Amino acid sequence: MKPKVVVDGLPHLQRAFANDFQTRALDALAWRDRFIVGLPGGSVATAFFPLLATLAVDWTRVEIFWIDERAVPPDHPDSNYAAAAKLLLAPAGVPAARVHRMHGELPDLEQAAAQAAAELESLAGDPPILDLVLAGVGEDGHVASIFGDGARQTGTHTVMAVYNSPKPPLRRLTLTLDVLARAGAVFIAAFGESKAVVMREALEEDRATTPVAELLRRAVSSVVLLDREAGRLLRDEDSLS
Repeated sequence: MKPKVVVDGLPHLQRAFANDFQTRALDALAWRDRFIVGLPGGSVATAFFPLLATLAVDWTRVEIFWIDERAVPPDHPDSNYAAAAKLLLAPAGVPAARVHRMHGELPDLEQAAAQAAAELESLAGDPPILDLVLAGVGEDGHVASIFGDGARQTGTHTVMAVYNSPKPPLRRLTLTLDVLARAGAVFIAAFGESKAVVMREALEEDRATTPVAELLRRAVSSVVLLDREAGRLLRDEDSLS
């Protein structure tokens, strides 16, 4: 399905995502006992999490997973979990039992991948289906810690250990593209002029081979949120502002 594309200033993108998150959460929780999400780190976390923390959502019924994690302790500045703990989990009062972080600090990344996969599958099924995934995009088109240049990845069909990442830190954990694409809704957010070329390719070139392009092709339902700099190369008919 062709993604919905929104190009606008960051405040509008923040509100649009928060409103959609709240609507989907309330809809899901009206008919079952949990809402399962996969969250990122980086600039997208910084931009979106503070507003998410203010939403009228029953966070005691939201199961929070991460789409990827760096092989660092949970209190490390590079940790995706650490960013979420500061910007979302603590302000929203998310119970510890609803927080399912990847244990990137374990010396054995294969063990960490298997542990993360088992926890996700226990709540989201096997194969797991998340209700919502939010992901950023690298300048090279990577999403989560899925790189298109041959970084070695081993693990399960759900979570992979990544070695020799082209972007430090070298060791990481990531959900697979299959898991991301199966989510009920995939939100891709990209900010800044440096993302303009890769997002134009992903949205307008059928043969684009970057991970973000592949994810958008395979996603069940997707929304692309671009600030004006990241969306500046798109044809007018491709964007909604």
